[in-house]
Amino acid sequence: MARLWSAFGAGAAMLALLAGCNEQSNGEAANGGELVRFDPDPYPSTYQPLPSGVTLIRGANVFDGVDQLLEDTDILIEDGRIAAVGQGLAAPDGASVVEAEGRFVTPGVVDIHSHLGVYASPSVSAHADGNEIRHPVTAEVWAEHGVWPQDPGFDTALAAGVTTLHILPGSANLFGGRGVTLRNTPARTVQAMKFPDAPYTLKMACGENPKRVYGTQGRAPASRMGNMAGYREAWQRAVEYRAAWKRYWDADDASATPPTRNFELDTLMGVLDGEILIQMHCYRADEMALVLDMAQEFDYHVAVFHHAVEAYKIPDLLAEANTCAAVWADWGGFKMEAYDSIIENLPITHALGACGMIHSDSDLGIQRLNHEVAKALGDGRRMGLEITDAEAVSWFTSAPARGLGIFDETGSIETGKRADIVLWSAHPLSSYALADHVYIDGALLYDRADPDQRTVRDFMLGQPGQEVR
Repeated sequence: MARLWSAFGAGAAMLALLAGCNEQSNGEAANGGELVRFDPDPYPSTYQPLPSGVTLIRGANVFDGVDQLLEDTDILIEDGRIAAVGQGLAAPDGASVVEAEGRFVTPGVVDIHSHLGVYASPSVSAHADGNEIRHPVTAEVWAEHGVWPQDPGFDTALAAGVTTLHILPGSANLFGGRGVTLRNTPARTVQAMKFPDAPYTLKMACGENPKRVYGTQGRAPASRMGNMAGYREAWQRAVEYRAAWKRYWDADDASATPPTRNFELDTLMGVLDGEILIQMHCYRADEMALVLDMAQEFDYHVAVFHHAVEAYKIPDLLAEANTCAAVWADWGGFKMEAYDSIIENLPITHALGACGMIHSDSDLGIQRLNHEVAKALGDGRRMGLEITDAEAVSWFTSAPARGLGIFDETGSIETGKRADIVLWSAHPLSSYALADHVYIDGALLYDRADPDQRTVRDFMLGQPGQEVR
């Protein structure tokens, strides 16, 4: 029988996330004279790492995911964490030793923009769950409630070294709903894939998409002016909603009538409280600048602009706002707002001091994010930019981890962090590089040389080419 990682081995530990509520919301129930309180997360993570044992990766060339290449370096994995990084580490009794002399290691690949699960394979209308196209403001919907954990795309992404991925709603709406960060491990439920303690995110979109979707229906917004007006109206309602709840909580009067609960405004209030991170689809530099001004107007922070094909025009504005750009290597020209794209976008943005990273937005692109980074790096070097390989590796590791608020747990190879690690067949920026071993929390979930040491989603069992041996 093939060795298949089973979703049914997942545990059910309840780990609460702080998201989408006022800091005074402590999860207490409304009863017996208590103030009405929000549950901080009614759908908490139940993720449990798979058994991992002790592993010593010996003698590798280690890209730490930040800015260094550590040659002839050992990595010791214990209890799912990186226990030590250095030279000449001793293998504990019973440890699995991987001889990696001359080979390359990186942190696990982090994709900050994926629609796996909400636009699952096979690509049929029954699996199209990423856009709630009924109103331009749908901040009340959550991507995790549309994720199909059996999407075979999770397995093909794992084979490309992807250990963490961020699932977003689509970009039809001004406010598309909450995104969720997942561990790329098999599970029966989306809660069992949720990255513990990762902040929720809110997907927003500017430009052509919302004005086209609703304008063709004869509804607002039908222009970029309408887009901005729609954002501002929603943020103003959120400001007033937040103030009403704050007055109620501050009064500490259980006999008072609480404001009417509104799930849409709960999410926006979470952004205003700094607990939910804005991830915004936006192409043009002028629109990104307007959005940054709007964020100042309503006192919230834009974590990352996605696609951002004109980020190279405003790296100073991005750096000043502490806002990142998640981009493609060379997609552009497919619509007017993507017309002024250049293939040097990512390296220029990085070289001029802003935070840049790669993203996929594709079930195929997610399978070669290291190669997409290599293309962008080569384009930058050809125009004379001096960017090291180690810096470029950060574009698919630490930079997206920072953009998701999980860098304290993953995205770099440092003592104490989750052992999310990829051992490559060649230099990770080589067009020949494939993932040989992929570890998540220290567990070997993919071994290119051993078909029995790979994940297979239940949906694929019995499909052609997936015979059980």
